[in-house]
Amino acid sequence: MSKTSIKHIAAKANVSIATVSYVLNGTRNVRPETRQRVVEAIEELNYKPNDIAKSLKLNRTNTIGVIAEDVTVFNAPEIIDGINDFGDRHDLHILLVNLRLNKRIGRNFADIEAYRKYAANAVSELLSKQVDGIIYIGVHTRDLTGLIDADDKPIVYTYGYTRDDISIHYNDEQASYEAMSHLVAKGHSRIAVISGLMDSIPSRQRLNGYYRAITDFELPFDPLLIKMGDWERESGYRLTGELLSLPEPPTAILSMNDVMVVGVLQAADERGVKVPEDLSVIGFDNREFSDYLRPRITTMELPLHEMGYQAIESLYNVINGNESAPLIMPECRLIERDSVAAVIDVR
Repeated sequence: MSKTSIKHIAAKANVSIATVSYVLNGTRNVRPETRQRVVEAIEELNYKPNDIAKSLKLNRTNTIGVIAEDVTVFNAPEIIDGINDFGDRHDLHILLVNLRLNKRIGRNFADIEAYRKYAANAVSELLSKQVDGIIYIGVHTRDLTGLIDADDKPIVYTYGYTRDDISIHYNDEQASYEAMSHLVAKGHSRIAVISGLMDSIPSRQRLNGYYRAITDFELPFDPLLIKMGDWERESGYRLTGELLSLPEPPTAILSMNDVMVVGVLQAADERGVKVPEDLSVIGFDNREFSDYLRPRITTMELPLHEMGYQAIESLYNVINGNESAPLIMPECRLIERDSVAAVIDVR
């Protein structure tokens, strides 16, 4: 017979897993009638007293706190889903706090002081609820060292990092390299890139992948094909106009996100350049709208669910003193749609 877990007790007593945890650990007041149902379920299912004692001794609540800088940003929902996926499998209760930084400070994420108080308040709220550990989800990847004090609770970062804590990332450089490889396999050699902001680690790493592909595939290197965007549609539009005005325009553009691809398509259409017949385009992120654009956009899908799952798995291992396997960066995946075509040799 499988070992009784608090999930079984919760189902038997018709309460949440968190309520069972509160009864076992005495961390929150529970109505007497509810407490009685939980106690009766414990007795009926023969949940061993030494298991309860262990829970008390370890001072565990089986609760994980999650701080999201902004749940409206595209990356957060899938990461949170990955966290919940692991939580469901291991009888963990997830408490989510949304900092709402996009609304509160705009995009001034480099200025930690502008939002330190929001992060500190979120940590205080979670610690007051006696979480066993915290996961912090950034809006974009950057150094968050010194932002928060978790009061010796273990913390794992994703879409952000510190110099001392575990952080979960995907391999931006390899993803960019694979996108370039796909274009090269289709016969492209004159490939332009529109980057994001240069204070962004993903931008720099994706440029590294672009440069590595140029070298490995012995492609012609032309600085005029490298454009610095800002992740927004308008920069994709403006920079594509510059690229298509070159004496020898590119046959393909690698855009570092799907939002800028919208501008790429608009600029190409206004100039009578057909995608993909005259110009192939690859994006990044696999945003939902990329499948609705015309043509449908070939793009690199980020492993967001896997990042969330790996973040909470790493935290769970730390909390329980388990040795975990060395972290392996989740890989991006090429989603092939309609915006890339093979180069036709007209010679």
